Amino acid sequence: MTDRDSRSAYLDLLRQDLTRYGSDELVPVGWDWLHRPLFKIGNFMLVRKRPFDQRKRDLGLDWPADALTMIGMKRLTSLQECVETVLADDVPGDLVECGVWRGGASILMRAVLAAYGDESRCVWLADSFAGVPPPDAANFKADKGDRLHLAAPILAVSEQDVRANFERYGLLDSQVRFLPGWFKDTLNDAPIEQIAVLRLDGDLYESTIQALDGLYSRLSPGGFCIVDDYHAIDGCQQAVTDYRSAHGISAEIVEIDGTGVLWRKE
Repeated sequence: MTDRDSRSAYLDLLRQDLTRYGSDELVPVGWDWLHRPLFKIGNFMLVRKRPFDQRKRDLGLDWPADALTMIGMKRLTSLQECVETVLADDVPGDLVECGVWRGGASILMRAVLAAYGDESRCVWLADSFAGVPPPDAANFKADKGDRLHLAAPILAVSEQDVRANFERYGLLDSQVRFLPGWFKDTLNDAPIEQIAVLRLDGDLYESTIQALDGLYSRLSPGGFCIVDDYHAIDGCQQAVTDYRSAHGISAEIVEIDGTGVLWRKE
């Protein structure tokens, strides 16, 4: 087996594990709208077996109980291809994810660097590690009525837990950097000089526009901007539209899987 074959096999296996691809799951019987189990008493809950649905897992349309990412196989594979492309084209800069949940997508990015022997780039994880902020409708009208902040028990994953997930794969090292806090407080002054891949998964208009305002100017020509919730959340798409319009960005928006999109900086 060649080095290329070994690298491909490693990354393929990693993506399958991060998404729990092909695995049936035990999930609670009944959820409320915040994705919390309805039948839970103390440490006990009523569960059922949920068969693996390939289409939903490919497109990130289900909510895996145990997976380290919920973005699905197509978006995860696309992310790997973006990182491999900037390495092949020698596009300068680090890899940044804004909104990391359990860390799966960032783990994959770090794994790609390891597989290709790149020791010069860092993977930055920007997240509140406390869920989504309450909507600031006074300043960001597109977020009015959003209720994702109420899902903190599900969306809030601590930095300690994310670090532990990296450790599970032997990928927590000095090339992995954390930026804890709300984007408005951390991104403008983040100690990142250049970015080759910028992945946005902040859900809201506020989070998306703040990430673009704080980091897009540092994205190198030839680098990728990836927006996870472009077709899933209206506020997210509006933030992208507003930013691109304000800054004269005309690079073609490329569809990934019906939810996420990307473009390459000209």
